[in-house]
Amino acid sequence: MKSFINYKNSIIVVLMLLATFSVSCSRADEDEDVLSQEDISNIILNVKDDATGIAQTYNYTVNSATNPVIKLTDGKSYTVTAIFKNGNEDETQSIKSAKDEHFLIYDFQGSQINLTREDDESSTRTDGKKLGLITKWNVTKAVNSASPQLVLTLIHDATSVNEAQNGTAFGTVEGGETDAMATFGISN
Repeated sequence: MKSFINYKNSIIVVLMLLATFSVSCSRADEDEDVLSQEDISNIILNVKDDATGIAQTYNYTVNSATNPVIKLTDGKSYTVTAIFKNGNEDETQSIKSAKDEHFLIYDFQGSQINLTREDDESSTRTDGKKLGLITKWNVTKAVNSASPQLVLTLIHDATSVNEAQNGTAFGTVEGGETDAMATFGISN
């Protein structure tokens, strides 16, 4: 009889532990990501020629079969503003509202372009790092390979960020996950 009671008590303890483990592993109580990849349908770059003031808009649609091609001229400078949308709703403010959780990486593959982040206070993190929503591009050589492109990545919850150039990319992160990624072709 004692062994039956001990067995019954053991089962109860195991069930209680399983119930506790199931509740403690639930993600329902965690803060939701302010912006998830499913919430971004378009990534838009407004590219303004600093000399002429003429701006062109390049709209990347998530999961599109084609990528927009940004036309740049060697030796020119451009001010570029990044906008994130979900349908007609502008999600850029959501990124600014959670600026300490976000960071943009600009990877110019097959081009020689120098990038400077020019964000104002609204898109500068509390650690002093600028998100990259407003940037200056100084174009040395727009087409430096057969298929030049810009891969723009919005990172969420990185443990650390760095604005410095690393190879062809401006910006690096440790940890985090991708909230959105866009590929733009580059031409002259």
